[in-house]
Amino acid sequence: MTFLTKLTTSQQTNHSWLCIGLDPLMERLPEAALAAEDPLLLFSRAIVEATADLVCAYKPNLAFWLAEGPAGLRALQDLVASIPDIIPVILDAKFNDIGHTAAAYARAAFDVLGVDAVTANPYLGLDALRPFLADEAHGVFLLARTSNPSAPDLQDQLAGDCPLYQQVARLAVEWHAGHPGACGLVVGATYPAELAHLREIAPDLPFLIPGIGAQGGSPEAAVAYGPTANGLGPVINSSRDVIYASSGPDFAEAARTAALTLSNRINQLRARQ
Repeated sequence: MTFLTKLTTSQQTNHSWLCIGLDPLMERLPEAALAAEDPLLLFSRAIVEATADLVCAYKPNLAFWLAEGPAGLRALQDLVASIPDIIPVILDAKFNDIGHTAAAYARAAFDVLGVDAVTANPYLGLDALRPFLADEAHGVFLLARTSNPSAPDLQDQLAGDCPLYQQVARLAVEWHAGHPGACGLVVGATYPAELAHLREIAPDLPFLIPGIGAQGGSPEAAVAYGPTANGLGPVINSSRDVIYASSGPDFAEAARTAALTLSNRINQLRARQ
């Protein structure tokens, strides 16, 4: 199954464009999780079990798992293995290195951890991305317009006759057409005008849209400009607002309530399109 087929199936099955970022911090875990032998795994698996019928994808951020050393990586591997097969897993790692090193990163992500897609920085060009695009079962989301406040410092610099983030989108269109794997873009909901412009440049590329919730991004813009020309929905990510909805023993139930509220909000906006 191709990555895009898997994403399409999960969106249709769960009627959802919501992605939950699995970014556990030890200092923010509830006592009920901290008492477990493997707190990260117990916490994150409980979130998944409570929300698996509400999402189109999960997005663990590699940094939070690496921060706990080998135990964190083992927990991440076990977590990915426990996520229902129908739901794509996007490893947020922002990979960026030369070709043979990129190939090792791709092997770690796809073969060892077992994820379906990754995020990557396109700064090194196509040879650093080919390993992630070598198989139609996998995808890579390239950083185009990130959600952070200082994104314009570099991304608005001119590359020829257009800002760098637009040039990334143009190149991604070429790379998507020329390789088996799916090439998409990371576009923050905190920049709605840029989101709209990037959809014009790349009508067929899947969008991973962070910035909803704690960062104050626009769900309206994500819904309006996120879908592809053929109707594939965006992957609209929320992390902290969902996974830390409660610090008590009801953390999983609270996460489900928060996810359901956000998913319903997205679906209400979809109905108005």
